[in-house]
Amino acid sequence: QGRHQIALEREPRRMKLRISAGGASFEVVLREKPTAKALLEAVPFDSRAQTWGEEEYLSTPVSAQLEAEGRQIDERGTGCFWTEDAALALPYGRTPISTDERPKLAARCNVVGRLENPADLAKIRSGEKIAVSRA
Repeated sequence: QGRHQIALEREPRRMKLRISAGGASFEVVLREKPTAKALLEAVPFDSRAQTWGEEEYLSTPVSAQLEAEGRQIDERGTGCFWTEDAALALPYGRTPISTDERPKLAARCNVVGRLENPADLAKIRSGEKIAVSRA
């Protein structure tokens, strides 16, 4: 039983954020990307929910540059970081500028992770206090 075998048996640690609003709580499984790591380093912080179609977004204390694989159209439940407004964007459906069933964000954003149960975001109301912490 060497160190190598023990290391293989360990489950890799996943970076996660917890987003809590009212009685609802959501987790975002983060990717190994600079913006995702910066978000994790910035927690805990509070913000206010802002709704745009079927997307919730919230201001963060993080500043980041647009990463090479930044996108404007993605799938429901993708955790995105809007670099132009230093905001976490969480689409769970169509936005006012969508041209099909997929969310279309206001601008290209960094993909930071994946939200579990994205449809539950509809429970959050614009202006509601949001707490962001490490999960």
